[in-house]
Amino acid sequence: MAATTRHPVLSARALGRATLERQLLLRRTPMSAKHAVAHLVGLQAQNPKPPYYALAARLDGFRPGELSGLMESREVARIVTIRSTIHTHTAADVLGLRPLVQRARDREVGQFRKGLVGVDLERLAALSRELVEERPRTPKEIRTALLAHWPDADPLALSVAARCLLPLVQVTPRGLWGRGGQVALTTAEAWLGTEERPAYTLEDTVRRYLGAFGPASVKDMQTWSGLTRLRDTFDRLRPELVTFQDEHGAELFDLPDAPRPDPEVPAPPRFLPEFDNLLLSHADRTRVVPKEYKDRTWQGNQAHPTFLVDGLVAGVWRLEEDKAGEGAVVSVRPFGRLTRRQRDEVAEEAGRTLRIMTGAPARDVRFVD
Repeated sequence: MAATTRHPVLSARALGRATLERQLLLRRTPMSAKHAVAHLVGLQAQNPKPPYYALAARLDGFRPGELSGLMESREVARIVTIRSTIHTHTAADVLGLRPLVQRARDREVGQFRKGLVGVDLERLAALSRELVEERPRTPKEIRTALLAHWPDADPLALSVAARCLLPLVQVTPRGLWGRGGQVALTTAEAWLGTEERPAYTLEDTVRRYLGAFGPASVKDMQTWSGLTRLRDTFDRLRPELVTFQDEHGAELFDLPDAPRPDPEVPAPPRFLPEFDNLLLSHADRTRVVPKEYKDRTWQGNQAHPTFLVDGLVAGVWRLEEDKAGEGAVVSVRPFGRLTRRQRDEVAEEAGRTLRIMTGAPARDVRFVD
């Protein structure tokens, strides 16, 4: 069904404030780290540190050891899920969400079919499961073992197939705060100590997505999830949802009781890690990323950590820790002019972020061109 003028129109600013509220970015909340990871439907985690910075920007009283402890106790885990990227999820979401996105993983295997000629994918999955459930294995170990069975196959294609066909989690110490560790993989069932669960329904996942990122369009959720053809799911849910449209006429859906703050409610500065889901979960990102800045938060396939001013991406930042343990330097690069008040608030938030994450004072906050 196409959007019509009977739907109330939400401005980009109104959409931005609503999303910031759902993302816990209008004010820091006392919510626990585990509850926040569940509410946000996971945290983008290509690198080990971003989930910690994501929670530092959102939670009152958060300390990195809280999330690290959840990883050690296996209450959360790192796994490839939505958009074929690594996320930190609760154990329940690992087991319920991963099967839901399996069709996207199957498409990914299809992209490597030329390197998998002659490979029996069911046998590959069975062999891979046996390997990683005997003990966690590195991707190199998995490739080497599979090449012994299919020496003419492409090594990368073999490891991609194993990762896509099985729900492989990254085991600790990978991902723990202040500790290193190479990637080692086992199945979600083996690591989390439970049997495989039925996949979440699309309907329940739409509700959770809207609760964390709404109001949103069908294309927005498809961008977030990596799934396609979700129009029918939204139409089935239409009687229980409310509808709006954006300034361009796109139809938006939302939960009836979800918060939609006044567009003028203050939005304090926030320092976000690279690949934060706030910036990656809508087809139209102008609610948080001004059009003139949409290409400035990336370099190649690498995203920069960003900071928000008045609810919008306003620049990028970098942390340079003092190896002598005397503090740290935060380099802040605004994309445009900041008022003196905004600069002071950004500097204050930089210092707060560093105190949370390092326990050390921000020895210097530098604004650079």
